[in-house]
Amino acid sequence: MTGAMLMATTAIARAEPSAELIAAAEAEGQLTTIALPRDWCAYGELIDGFKKKYPKIAVNELNPDAGSADEVEAIKANKDNKGPQAPDVVDVGLAFGPQMKAEGLTMPYKVSTWDEIPDNIKDADGNWYGDYYGVMSFLVNKDLVKETPKDWADLLKPEYAGQVSLAGDPRASNQAILGVLAAGLAQDAKAGKEAGEKGLEFFKELNAKGNFVPVIGKSGTLAQGATPIIVMWDYNALAAKDTLAGNPPVDVVVPDKGVLAGVYVQAISAYAPHPNAAKLWMEYIYSDEGQLTWLKGYCHPARFNAMVKAGKVPQDLIDKLPPAASYEKAYFPTLQEVDDNKAAVTGAWDKVVGANVQ
Repeated sequence: MTGAMLMATTAIARAEPSAELIAAAEAEGQLTTIALPRDWCAYGELIDGFKKKYPKIAVNELNPDAGSADEVEAIKANKDNKGPQAPDVVDVGLAFGPQMKAEGLTMPYKVSTWDEIPDNIKDADGNWYGDYYGVMSFLVNKDLVKETPKDWADLLKPEYAGQVSLAGDPRASNQAILGVLAAGLAQDAKAGKEAGEKGLEFFKELNAKGNFVPVIGKSGTLAQGATPIIVMWDYNALAAKDTLAGNPPVDVVVPDKGVLAGVYVQAISAYAPHPNAAKLWMEYIYSDEGQLTWLKGYCHPARFNAMVKAGKVPQDLIDKLPPAASYEKAYFPTLQEVDDNKAAVTGAWDKVVGANVQ
């Protein structure tokens, strides 16, 4: 990178939203989000930070526990509705970004820090862009699980009968869909369709043995004992560990095999009732403040590498993350592999596994 280009990038990264955008967003007076649990990636702190910075903009938080497919459907269902049920912005799994673009559901917008978002996790025209990533892990209730499973194969053991769950419905939730992919990778399957099919076979066996629980796993169901082992993103598991604060004691395990990294992406709805507030929200979450807030929630933000190089990431935040060794084996699937896996899992879960997760 030339000196001139580096200077340009630095200037862009420090840019603030324009006074015109702020004024237009404040005139709209509201931002409608969807599927943002306040304990996911420190979204509660992020939303509160946005409201503190822009007190003239109310934030309407729709259906925090929805999955990526639900977000897409919410945009479609409210195309002609400018009321409070129409989302302005979405946070969805990587495979859903191109799908939304293809269906004309996104509004292109490039944030000021655009150049620091890696090219392989963003649409060149700004229809969607990566926001954060993590790796698939196991959240384990130590009061109920005597021997913490270390790998996917362990979950098939008889001592885990009635204990293993996914953190979503694998027919609609990106987190659950990729949980199935990770299980397939652990069996040395090639990422994509093959891993999706192998993952389905794994969950078929898990279900047949009576180990799989068809309940969407959350920190609450884990604490209650309904789902003592949950397959979920590391950042959700680590946040749950903090929330539970030893009641019950939990382990967070990154498995030995099938270490899958997953990227989520942001997009603005093409039918956003508050398009300027949506753009201002994007500016905020891709600012240094927004990116560091995600990191507080154990999510590696899209600008992480650029911010580390620039000395913008406090050491205490880095120290709170799991050991780097856990991430060295992480596999980042391509967009095509994510798409192919999604098609395999959502299309055949009912037929192959037959467990109605809800």
